[in-house]
This record gives sequence, structure tokens and C-alpha cells, in this order.
Amino acid sequence: MKIGNSPEGSASPPQADRADKAATPRKTETAHHAAKAAPTATTQAPAPSAQVAISHAAQVAASSGSDDGSFDAAKVARISKAISEGKFTVNANAIADKLVANAQELLDARANKH
Repeated sequence: MKIGNSPEGSASPPQADRADKAATPRKTETAHHAAKAAPTATTQAPAPSAQVAISHAAQVAASSGSDDGSFDAAKVARISKAISEGKFTVNANAIADKLVANAQELLDARANKH
């Protein structure tokens, strides 16, 4: 009789193999656990826990749309095209000037507040 073979013909795997198999779930076990964790179609949403009221001003603002000129689709298309063609350049001086101006506004507003 060889070492590791039993008379029934089914050898038990070495200790390391048994530990690997125990640590790795089988496909059927994984599918079973996933099925338990997945919500079913009959699951209902929880009841609302708070009431929300939208003010009249917010309703007016939402219904007015974005017609304030803050979004210019043509400008976005031009910039997108320039970027894709590799022709878009950033004016660092203009950005720096605007950052400094915004910072100055914030500092002035803070100074006037106190």
C-alpha cells in the first residue's frame, strides 16, 4: 500500500489542498449566497421617513428653465471641436486675473462683514 492511498481507492488530499478548497467557495455556494442577497421583484421600498415641501420660489426657478444665458451650446461645441483638433489653448493670464479678482471680492466681503 502506498502512502496517501486508502483501501477504498479515494485518497484524501494533502492538508494544504484541503485548506485552499475550504477558503474558496464553490460556484454553487456563491450563486446560492448571491441569490439570497439579491432583492426580489416583490421587495417594496421603505416608507418615506420625512416630508419635503418645495417653496414657491424654488418652483418658479425650476419651471423657468435655464434661459439665463449660463449655458451656450454653440460655445461648448466650438470648444469641444478645438480640443479634439488640438487647437484649444488656455489663457493662463486671464484665469489668474479672474482668480485674483474673485479672491479680492471675498476678502472685501469678509472685511465689510466684521
